[in-house]
Amino acid sequence: MSERWIRVAAHGDVPEGGTLAVDAAGEPVCLFNLAGRIHATHEYCTHEEASLADGYIEGECIECPLHQAQFHIPTGQVRAPPATDDLRVFAVKVEGGEIFVDVGGG
Repeated sequence: MSERWIRVAAHGDVPEGGTLAVDAAGEPVCLFNLAGRIHATHEYCTHEEASLADGYIEGECIECPLHQAQFHIPTGQVRAPPATDDLRVFAVKVEGGEIFVDVGGG
């Protein structure tokens, strides 16, 4: 899969310990700022269509606001049901204070 870097936000748009839902060329992405490091996953819980940007962060995990499924943010792995499918995780780079997400190519 080829790289397809999309500028999605400024680093300052995602407060430390916070989230931001963005669109990366039609791909719904949720950005997370964990101790100054930006991570990106698919925006929606794999159990139901709830935005993880509205979820609760505890450590390196996000809890879905709808049914409390939990996911490990850096890896996307399910940590608590009812979700059974992992989240898609995207590569992130920060250059010149801008956040880019690799949504992949063909």
